[in-house]
Amino acid sequence: MAGGAAHPGAELLPFARFLDSSLQPLVYGYGRGTLHELRAREFGRLAGTVYLDHAGTTLFPQSQITSFMKDLMENVYGNPHSQNISSKLTHDTVEQVRFRILAHFHTSPEDYTVIFTSGSTAALKLVAEAFPWVSPGPEGSGSCFCYLTDSHTSVVGMRKITAAMNVSSIPVRPEDMWSAERQDAAAAGDPAGQPPHLFCYPAQSNFSGTRYPLSWIGEVKSGRRRPASRPGKWFVLLDAAAFVGTSPLDLSVHQADFVPISFYKIFGFPTGLGALLVNNRLAALLRKTYFGGGTAAAYLAGDDFYVPRESVAERFEDGTISFLDVIALKHGFDALERLTGGMESIRQHTFTLAQYTYTALSSLRYPNGAPVVQIYSDSDFSSPEVQGPVISFNVLDDHGNVVGYSQVDKMASLHNIHVRTGCFCNTGACQRHLGISDEMVKKHLQAGHVCGDDVDLIDGQPTGSVRISFGYMSTLEDAQAFLRFIIATRLHSSHGQPLPLATPGEAGAPPEDSEAQNAVPAARARGSSSPQEDTSPHSGVWNNSPTAVDAEGLCPPLLEATGTQQTTSEKAADVPDGDLRSHVITNLFLYPIKSCAAFEVIRWPLGSQGLLYDRSWMVVNHNGICLSQKQEPRLCLIQPFIDLQRRIMVIKAQGMEPIEVPLEENSEQVQICQSKVCADRVNTYDCGEKISNWLSKFFGRPYHLIKQSSDFQRNAKKKHGKDQSAHTTATLSLVNEAQYLLINRSSILELQQQLSTSCENGKEELFPMNNLISRFRANIITNGTRAFEEEKWDEISIGSLRFQVLGPCHRCQMICIDQQTGQRNQDVFQKLSERRERKNGFCIREQSRNQPDSGSEAQSRTKPSCGKLRGYRKEERIKGPAIKR
Repeated sequence: MAGGAAHPGAELLPFARFLDSSLQPLVYGYGRGTLHELRAREFGRLAGTVYLDHAGTTLFPQSQITSFMKDLMENVYGNPHSQNISSKLTHDTVEQVRFRILAHFHTSPEDYTVIFTSGSTAALKLVAEAFPWVSPGPEGSGSCFCYLTDSHTSVVGMRKITAAMNVSSIPVRPEDMWSAERQDAAAAGDPAGQPPHLFCYPAQSNFSGTRYPLSWIGEVKSGRRRPASRPGKWFVLLDAAAFVGTSPLDLSVHQADFVPISFYKIFGFPTGLGALLVNNRLAALLRKTYFGGGTAAAYLAGDDFYVPRESVAERFEDGTISFLDVIALKHGFDALERLTGGMESIRQHTFTLAQYTYTALSSLRYPNGAPVVQIYSDSDFSSPEVQGPVISFNVLDDHGNVVGYSQVDKMASLHNIHVRTGCFCNTGACQRHLGISDEMVKKHLQAGHVCGDDVDLIDGQPTGSVRISFGYMSTLEDAQAFLRFIIATRLHSSHGQPLPLATPGEAGAPPEDSEAQNAVPAARARGSSSPQEDTSPHSGVWNNSPTAVDAEGLCPPLLEATGTQQTTSEKAADVPDGDLRSHVITNLFLYPIKSCAAFEVIRWPLGSQGLLYDRSWMVVNHNGICLSQKQEPRLCLIQPFIDLQRRIMVIKAQGMEPIEVPLEENSEQVQICQSKVCADRVNTYDCGEKISNWLSKFFGRPYHLIKQSSDFQRNAKKKHGKDQSAHTTATLSLVNEAQYLLINRSSILELQQQLSTSCENGKEELFPMNNLISRFRANIITNGTRAFEEEKWDEISIGSLRFQVLGPCHRCQMICIDQQTGQRNQDVFQKLSERRERKNGFCIREQSRNQPDSGSEAQSRTKPSCGKLRGYRKEERIKGPAIKR
């Protein structure tokens, strides 16, 4: 640690020491060349990235795709339902792949049938629909559907199908299965003539990585272990989707009746393809109602006559299967065996990494002895028999309080570490490990929390956790980069500086000698602080003279900055306690292109969506996906300038000739396309090939500039607890949530002081004030109130304009990006989180409360009496311009 030795519990566990202390032999790598060579050759795209979400999906090697594409280019594969030569080739290849799948699981077509599905979820749904359920009646209680509570959502969802058949569902806790008394098979009675029951459980928990005993399969089927006290014959569905990605499964020993799998968990490619492995002894009992193409031996269109095909696979594979994806599996098997030697080698390698990381994480302590993380597990990571390469945990502070998983995820992203957060589609395990009651789940829903969102803490209690998982190409460097990240962000030196972080280089950040170092600064208003430190002498300064407005025929209301000068040394301007000054607007910014540089103005017209042309354009990739600085930090180097008089936007960047884009579309030539912003579909149009080529040259990859269509209206979402009647619903540009963002200089000053570092000469500013302001990308910069007092406001009045405060803006990783260089610094996000008690709210979001009529618009063409603001409470009378709170 800087400034002295690290305290015990803050050091990275050396791998050699870990191996020496292990009570069992551990295996790392595959003994055929180094793992580094494999990564460089097959996974070059991972350079600078720490990918730890293999339980979500593993990654495909380059040679697998190359081999598959070569296969497609050299062969003609027709529809397998036809009878021509190319179709026969497809049919035979698909059948060979079926055999390869069964061999992978140590079984044969004599014992199991492979039914291709779109994934394990579709396989589970198929079982729920086809199982021979018996409804309760006078002669008995009928069938029972039992499932382990530590099951994926797709397993639990089967109960909706069984409920429609009047079949009861019984959730079974893991504790109850472990403690269930084993019975003598003879005492279980003769199941003949009794209803069939189905028990579903995962071979590996997708939440914690716990591996449940495969011996349960035989014990439940024989009646020696019962999930529920019901007479009848028990069948077992083994959910193997999470298990088979890093472990062998021998179906000749553990003969489950149904085994759903998803192939992307094993190979990374193809996605959207899974299978249901069905024990042939049960196949004749399965029932089917719907029949699709290729499943019928014969049927009549005009009469209720249908005879299914004899083959179980053909009977249940409705329509044409995804045969090219099936063929791709052959290349997946080839690559996996060639690179690793097989699943047993993968199991040993991934477990070694998981056990090392678990041991290192468990040993981390704060100076007061408090643990840094809480790990959720049913094992002590003693062997791969009981634990998969998955670690689920929450980060704690030194008082034992949980740090929200959303914050950890955002911090990890800044280090290019990819993790998974939430409950991972396993509410049962999440409740069990985090102590969340059924009532709390319902309460969380009422509070606005839904599965998959970033609401990580409610009343201080976690709603989910962080999960890391290893795959066959994971390395020791991946594990240690993650551990260093935890140490650096949680365990600080005595001088407040984080430990050095030895992670791979960040993807997307320009090198030190790149053009980013000499970026063109944003335009600056006269007599006011700029978000950029230096302004080129020929950059445009827009005071929005009446001529400029008249040239476009606009008569909107105007906002104006007062132009109050403030430097970081002028502490008086930052309102010390007891010296409240008049509230003033010091700066106005708009961001014409979403995620690109700011354009500062002195006066600017308002439109129906906020500041005119604010975030009206955005940059998208070749798939039409909106880009932000999180994916492309160098977007901040793109400098847009709005010229209202000429009705153009001029775009500049270092090393590029300026380019002009019209402010409005040509309705006769424009082609409307669909895009997406924050889950909202928006109508946009492409700004043309010329600007696309310009952007593509600058970024080195194909990008396009698109603009929201002028005739498209996007409405703001109504938030819980906010009184937003129909007439105040705001219309939005391409912003995330609100029309405006406001930030208080006093709040920034407090954050600046948190980020200061100690040196021999005393305090030294780590971040200049204007550098910090620019990171938050606010529209309105105010001064004249205490730090964070703006968060108590309900409304803001600026002259005749009224704005509704929607609440704090939850900040993401973008605040860590220096808007002058595109370089990242993680400290800003971390310090903000610490100062705000593990919450990332900063700035307040606003929307217009009133749209002035034409009279007020015409009047606003003269200089409005805005800029001077004061705070007043709701019971006070309004006299002149004010900030209402």
